Amino acid sequence: MPLTGRYVAVVGPADLARPSDLAHAADVGRLLAEAGAVLLTGGHDGVMQAAARGSRDAGGVSIGLMPGTDRATGTPEHTYLLPTGLGELRNGLLVRAADAVVAVGCSWGTLSEIALARRTGVPLVLVDPWPLPDDVGVVVADAAAAVAAVAQLIDRP
Repeated sequence: MPLTGRYVAVVGPADLARPSDLAHAADVGRLLAEAGAVLLTGGHDGVMQAAARGSRDAGGVSIGLMPGTDRATGTPEHTYLLPTGLGELRNGLLVRAADAVVAVGCSWGTLSEIALARRTGVPLVLVDPWPLPDDVGVVVADAAAAVAAVAQLIDRP
């Protein structure tokens, strides 16, 4: 399932990430890198850091689009950190820069990214989210299913 040249955002909680969220995010980051995708995150800790670590460990590239103006506040697992100065508005930039979004777990910030992906038609895959409406996107149980779903959604005509 090649995703070469595609940009996939992995979003999820920072401070409220559960151990299972971190494990799923690291696996998603690794599998995306192995499939050739560029990883996009919000540049901080929690799910974002775990996904970047997984990508890095598999030789991939990750870009953190940060809400603030200080790149030093990002995590070193990211290949590149881009401060936007947009605050929470950067969630929209992150979603619109992506060919697909994988949401791992949930938080209020993650919920905004889920909603933005849904409203703008960006393919959306969710791993262990909060209870959400049935039409929110493709809900999967693990990292392998998430990356397979992304590949399928991106390749739709």
